Amino acid sequence: MAMLTLSPDWPGGYWLHWGVFVVIILVFVMAMIMGFIYLERRGVGRFQVRLGPNRAGPFGVLQPVADAIKVLLKEDIIPAAGDKWVHWLAPVVAFVPVLMLFAVVPFQDGALLADLNIGILYVVAVSSISVVGIFMAGWGSNNKFSLLGAMRAVAQEVSYEIPLVLSIIGVVLISGSLSLNEMVKAQSIPFILLQPLGFLIYFVDALAEINRSPFDLLEADSEIVAGYHTEYSGMKFALFYLVEYAEALAISAIITTLFLGGWRGPVLPPFLWFLIKVVGVFFVIFWIRSTIPRIRVDQLMAFAWKCLLPLALINLLITGIEVLVLPAALPWTIIFVNLAIMVVLILLWSKFFQLGGGRVEV
Repeated sequence: MAMLTLSPDWPGGYWLHWGVFVVIILVFVMAMIMGFIYLERRGVGRFQVRLGPNRAGPFGVLQPVADAIKVLLKEDIIPAAGDKWVHWLAPVVAFVPVLMLFAVVPFQDGALLADLNIGILYVVAVSSISVVGIFMAGWGSNNKFSLLGAMRAVAQEVSYEIPLVLSIIGVVLISGSLSLNEMVKAQSIPFILLQPLGFLIYFVDALAEINRSPFDLLEADSEIVAGYHTEYSGMKFALFYLVEYAEALAISAIITTLFLGGWRGPVLPPFLWFLIKVVGVFFVIFWIRSTIPRIRVDQLMAFAWKCLLPLALINLLITGIEVLVLPAALPWTIIFVNLAIMVVLILLWSKFFQLGGGRVEV
């Protein structure tokens, strides 16, 4: 099927282009969030040998709508000793940057709000802002459990951001561009095959960045009640709930763009290929949530600094050498070499690095 390339000002004019794509992004994000909520709850139910939601509408498809109505009707409570404005602004500060990420994500060739030539730098910068909202929630609540969750968020963000960025640099070296649209165009071979270790590092780091299992220490109910949103109710709690799924959607879209060829694919329309890959990545995310138990906070930090960071540096070094030796295009044969390197490095590192088992490791 011939690729349809949209002009930079489609459907005509600068402001009309922005207006149309802002609406498209808002509708896409909200519709996908509702779909993800339903998909995860039904899927996790099956993984745990139960039915999941099946009462609201046929097969429970209206459960997200029922949940939305429920939280809208709940009383909005602000702690008496908390900081009212910080407490109120926190969910907004956490949610808005996630929406901003989709401005540079291409749904098909040229179909994006803004094709920035530094698109991936924009993604890294904007995605770091949400943690400020989480810290504001912990601080503004004047609650020890909330503050502990917020401090964990900051430590987790700093620790996992470094190997995450290093894993992206390998993709930048191969594609020769910082534009997400150009990165997709460069993937005649999906970068997951040329960068298997980089993909694995990015995927694990992304799970930690968006506080997904097994890295959801920010709201560890067995330790700190509900973490940073312990004191939240009503619509403000719903915004934090939306942030979790919006971040999962954003990460799925970015992984699709960086490593899975984005909208590229045979026969089907480009946008449909993009959608299939995004849903596939999210399926793996909630599969992991259903399978792997939460790790301890000391294991969380040790895993970032002792395992992911060194592996990311080694992957970057190997990628740089390959790009210098084969500057025109990385051939198919390098796929098997990189897969072998990934397997060897993981096996070797598992011998040197251990999470500590029953003892606390700092």
